Amino acid sequence: MFKEERSQLMFDWSMLGDIGEGRPNLGHSMDVGVYRLMQFTLRDVIIKNFDAKTADRLYYEAGELAGREFCKVFINKNNNFNDFMQEVHDLLLKLKIGILRIEKADPQKKEFTLTVAEDLDCSGLPICEETICTYDEGFLSGLLCEYTGTQFSVKEVDCWCSGDRVCRFVIKPLT
Repeated sequence: MFKEERSQLMFDWSMLGDIGEGRPNLGHSMDVGVYRLMQFTLRDVIIKNFDAKTADRLYYEAGELAGREFCKVFINKNNNFNDFMQEVHDLLLKLKIGILRIEKADPQKKEFTLTVAEDLDCSGLPICEETICTYDEGFLSGLLCEYTGTQFSVKEVDCWCSGDRVCRFVIKPLT
């Protein structure tokens, strides 16, 4: 399931297992630092073995897959856009991923500016003059693609690590 070589994505939500059965005492919760330990050590190894551009591409692709699957499993795709975004907001808050806010929206053009406060990936990290939430870019792209059927370009323009206190994403459809 996990070790065979292949050219196609094969992720299925069942790969996450039955967390309730497997962790009857520890449950679903874990420390954000442990999540970041996995994320940043994996990124470091990818950069060492390849380069930063490859790491960014892989993180974006993984986020995109996660966003599509998240939408399939958790989101009512029959909702209108406002209800869809409210449902995403509520789930990200419930799952303690971050606090989503729409700054600008042009649903006709499918162009959006979203912010995520208290972002799981970066909030509280030291300022390093760069944006680092590549996985989140992909996640938002996949989420919106699964909902709308349109491919999107998502670019983080502000980040906790660049000195902001929210992550800001500019979203446009791919032409």
